[in-house]
Amino acid sequence: MDATTTLALPHVHFAPAQNWMNDPNGLVHVDGVYHLFFQYNPFGAEHAHMSWGHATSTDLLRWTEHGVAIPCRDDEEIYSGSAVVDTDNTSGLGAPGEAPIVAIYTSAARPSRLQRQSLAYSTDGGRTWQTYAHNPVLDRDSLEFRDPKVFRWTGGDDQYWVMVAVEAADRQVVLYRSDDLISWRLLSTFGPAAAVGGVWECPDLFPLAVDGDPNDVHWVLLVSLYPGGKAGGSATQYFIGTFDGTRFHCDAEPASDHDARWLDHGRDCYAGVTYSGLPDDERTLIAWMSNWDYARVTPAVPSRGAMTIPRRLSLTRGLDGTLRLRQEPRLPAALPAAEAFADIELDTPWLVPAALPEAALVELSVRFERAEGFAARIRHGEAGQDGVVIRVERGVLMVDRTQASGQWHPSLASVEVAPLTGDHRVDLRIVLDRSSIEVFADDGTTVVTELVYTEPGADAMTIEPLRGPALVESLSIVDLTAVGANAAQS
Repeated sequence: MDATTTLALPHVHFAPAQNWMNDPNGLVHVDGVYHLFFQYNPFGAEHAHMSWGHATSTDLLRWTEHGVAIPCRDDEEIYSGSAVVDTDNTSGLGAPGEAPIVAIYTSAARPSRLQRQSLAYSTDGGRTWQTYAHNPVLDRDSLEFRDPKVFRWTGGDDQYWVMVAVEAADRQVVLYRSDDLISWRLLSTFGPAAAVGGVWECPDLFPLAVDGDPNDVHWVLLVSLYPGGKAGGSATQYFIGTFDGTRFHCDAEPASDHDARWLDHGRDCYAGVTYSGLPDDERTLIAWMSNWDYARVTPAVPSRGAMTIPRRLSLTRGLDGTLRLRQEPRLPAALPAAEAFADIELDTPWLVPAALPEAALVELSVRFERAEGFAARIRHGEAGQDGVVIRVERGVLMVDRTQASGQWHPSLASVEVAPLTGDHRVDLRIVLDRSSIEVFADDGTTVVTELVYTEPGADAMTIEPLRGPALVESLSIVDLTAVGANAAQS
């Protein structure tokens, strides 16, 4: 298998019908519709001619792709950014009686390569876009000033817009404020801190209640970086602290990458940002499901690039008092199990007596008090020779794709290792799709996302105890092939 290989589009992960895609942009929920904009090359499957592609959904699973929303020009590429509904028309860009949707993006100038922040706006619900006549609106005379995420801040009697962006090469987050989305002034900076082995990109800043308690709210700052990720290449770290409308304060100032908290312990979750226009208790993230180490040479499927499953975010407090970010895949609440099993004593490998669909949610609970752990192999292809191995030992989750992705790029022959809090029992939620696997453990506080390029489909699952008997307390397999879809262009 090589970069010219054509596979099928995923079932429940968004991918464009053709061409190149990377970072999610402008995630905004308006009138019951989720808008997903994304870095897109309208002309081919390489990273070039960056524009904003566009897709919409009413459930985050069934997507309709539209034409290019904000196209590149001869003198400008359209890099990453965000979108907000300007409810009070503070920008003055709205039509009478209608709030505009305002996109704030990085304008990458040609040939100077300067990166500045610019606006586009829509007065018809996101269907068509106009470029602001007086762009750029914020210029630091920098080659590395990018990825603005904008939100509305309300504190006391004061309200204004806050922009969180980065000086990427300086490993620094910069915060600005504006009353009208057009004129901006500097508030503060954050960083460098924690993981600094690569440039910082795609920041996001938002509040979350701890275990749903509205009286215990902390702020989360996401920062992606490349290289320097925990598993190699691209990754996203997060900080937990407070925001007072001017400055973000980290609860425990991390000194090095050893102190970094990782959004995902796999290699293929990058540039994740959250939706505006949703309540904080529905804070939802989508990330690019790839890694800059090999994104340019992955097979066409038939496009190059896909998004992670949308994930609801929350904060939870562990028994030791430590706060952790929790991620929950956004799937329908009532999914009937295609197959379900319970109380299976394992002392030898057990083959699940059911064929796995091409897209599936596998929920697995295993107790291994009399064993060192267990391994679950998900096999692919007609011969069942390849497979992803999920291995759990006390305090450790491992996802091994060395036999599941061919030899088309050496970084795909990898084993990812993530921490677990439990010693004798583990609950896993595994989202399988064409070309990917996402493993949610420890109630979503440990996640591993991996691209898996094999023959289409998974044909079997084997569970094996490690050095002693183990008990499969429950196992359910839900067929997701009909739940989501990438729809035709409109």
